Amino acid sequence: MKNQISSRKGLKGMSDTNLLLLITIVVFVIMYLMAVAFLGSGFLKPQNFFNILNENASLIILSCGMSLVMITGGIDISVGQLTALVCMSSAVLLDKNGGNVVTSMALALVIGLAFGLVQGTLVAYLEIQPFIVSLAGLFFAKGLTTIVNATQFNVENQEFVKLKNTRIEIPFMGSVNKKGIYIPAYIEIGVIVALLVVILLFVLLRWTRLGRNFYAVGGNAQSARLLGINVKRTRFYAHLLCSVLAAIGGYVYFMHVGSGSPSHADGAEMNAIASSIVGGTMLTGGVGNIIGTFFGVLSLSTIKNIVSSLGLDEAWWTNITVAFMLCLFLLIQSIVLRRKAGAKK
Repeated sequence: MKNQISSRKGLKGMSDTNLLLLITIVVFVIMYLMAVAFLGSGFLKPQNFFNILNENASLIILSCGMSLVMITGGIDISVGQLTALVCMSSAVLLDKNGGNVVTSMALALVIGLAFGLVQGTLVAYLEIQPFIVSLAGLFFAKGLTTIVNATQFNVENQEFVKLKNTRIEIPFMGSVNKKGIYIPAYIEIGVIVALLVVILLFVLLRWTRLGRNFYAVGGNAQSARLLGINVKRTRFYAHLLCSVLAAIGGYVYFMHVGSGSPSHADGAEMNAIASSIVGGTMLTGGVGNIIGTFFGVLSLSTIKNIVSSLGLDEAWWTNITVAFMLCLFLLIQSIVLRRKAGAKK
């Protein structure tokens, strides 16, 4: 009886961020177990999980950046088209302008910094709505991508191709195929980059002053001002980091696909927002967790794989499933908000 009471107190005393994180992890585990139970043991192979990471490394980075902005109470819908711009610009530099991997990476970062500086200034210091600013950024990046090059092409730069094809083998996690040949498990370089981003941002939000300021501004900007927090500068940093992370995610996407195209990462901004919400980041700001965002990406990817494995390859089935997931987690967030309001009474 005492154990039951203490467990209830523990759950009731849990912060909104930790509660939503717990829910996200539980949902991911349940979905993955369902995939194993209903779709066969293929999901038990470590490489299947690693493939989810390989396919979604760039989305993990984009979603982490989106979470930072959403925690401060903002939004950035330009990250998907910024990814396409980074891919196209890097591809043209490598194949048509004699660039190398280092200069293409530098170009990607410059693009991200430029977008972050402009959008951050407009949102934070001129106090223009983040949705309007990032919508303008989306259209600007889309037009600029087409100006750089209007058609898709594969990059043939040998240095880049070697980097793209690099695989990091994971010891003791391979599998034997039907012919009895051992196939080692592997991840791409982009996965390492994505995991480093998750770790660094987790540390930033949990143990740094800037991270605490993000939560304070998103929770209540007026109270944050009374505490001496520079609200405008905090919002500026959030949008700057989001754009820089979009550039990094864009280059990771570029390393995965190995080409430039105006249609690359189409709709990635919506997937990033969805992953952040499923990961427990509230649209109202002040609540969110990078680890939750990471599991949000994995959850959406897993449910998409389940839908595809069931033979429902049409795009609308995936969209309907994602919509259902979003509604479910928005409902959960609403319950958490009511719980929070009730605790204040």
